[in-house]
Amino acid sequence: MAPNASDDSATAADAEELRAARRRKAARYVVPATVVGVAAATIGLVPALADSGDPDLPKISAQELVEKIAASDVQQLSGTVKITTDLGLPDLGGLANSLGSAAGPSGSGDGSSADPSAKLTELASGTHTLRVAADGENKQKVSLLEDAAEYSLIHNGKDVWGYDSKSNSVFHTTASERDGKQKDDELPATPKDLAEDALKAADKTTSITVEGTAQVAGRDAYRLVIKPKDENTTVGQITVAVDAKTGLPLKFTLTPASGGAAVVDAGFTQVSFARPAASTFDFTPPKGAKVEEGDAGDASKAPGHAEDFGKEQRKHLDKGSAELGKNGPEGLNVIGDGWDSIATFDTGGKGVPSGSEVGGDAGSFLDSLGDKVSGKFGQGTVFKTRLINALITDDGKVYVGAVTKDALVKAADAGK
Repeated sequence: MAPNASDDSATAADAEELRAARRRKAARYVVPATVVGVAAATIGLVPALADSGDPDLPKISAQELVEKIAASDVQQLSGTVKITTDLGLPDLGGLANSLGSAAGPSGSGDGSSADPSAKLTELASGTHTLRVAADGENKQKVSLLEDAAEYSLIHNGKDVWGYDSKSNSVFHTTASERDGKQKDDELPATPKDLAEDALKAADKTTSITVEGTAQVAGRDAYRLVIKPKDENTTVGQITVAVDAKTGLPLKFTLTPASGGAAVVDAGFTQVSFARPAASTFDFTPPKGAKVEEGDAGDASKAPGHAEDFGKEQRKHLDKGSAELGKNGPEGLNVIGDGWDSIATFDTGGKGVPSGSEVGGDAGSFLDSLGDKVSGKFGQGTVFKTRLINALITDDGKVYVGAVTKDALVKAADAGK
């Protein structure tokens, strides 16, 4: 007997459904790998995609989200932060080796000091992993994880410890207990620090919008996008992932106007708001460790407080003009405002020598960074990164800012 047509139809439909189910199952494995690759190349550059699986959160305005960040008062947390910085600097080649470890705070060149000021520059390039923990105003810990080594800053009450496991060296100083509410910069080098600095610059020269949602470290978040309106700035946009529940910034991404990978990408890969164990902040110098004692004042200079680890990187944004104005050879002035502001000062000396004059790796490095320029001001060299550019004229004047090369030349011409 001939097969029933409806049976054939059902069989075909079942087969097609089976094939569709297999395709869906395969997609669960293939699609994530593809998305990760694309996201790595375009992170921070595109708004959240409607079909990307981002969390469905209640609508919120940019003003409300900014207020939520300001009202965030997270006192306890622990987690892991990944920071990638890509200023686009060329390979230093043998220059780094020739410098050795002479940048140590004591100038001894042995590189063994655990003074935190010796570690700050490591965050200026490459990818680093930090473990952070906080329990109120007077207990913080930051650990910079390195290959087969770890550097930790611990603030526990009046004691501030820095420990470098690689050299088995310890830095110790004391700090006064602080009264009152937790300060905004308690958590060092975190997305919160970076986001608040960006929001300080938000004025009529800035567009602030909420563009979709995201998941960061397993938590639902809103995407706050900050875009400069100034055409002369090298900053393209800043994207901040804000925890929907606590208002804590979980991820900060700064992309340059030139496009490409983020200049700064800092975000939690794991976070918990439970109180860390008290033992997290305990520290006793290991046996045989070399202990360097600092003055009480070093806690703010070095920086010694864990929270000052991030503050030290940001102080020139808030107080740079005043400090450099006091200490610079001819003082410091700021031209313009907002994103295209330019700091300028006179070194009182000659400009930067050419690479041929310096010679060797250092000379090659200078040539790779600099572009020769000229104008009404005369001649000079523009040293460039993907974010900060600086013009040093041949007569020793300096113009620096997160602005284009043309903006620096125009500023130098106007100042002539």
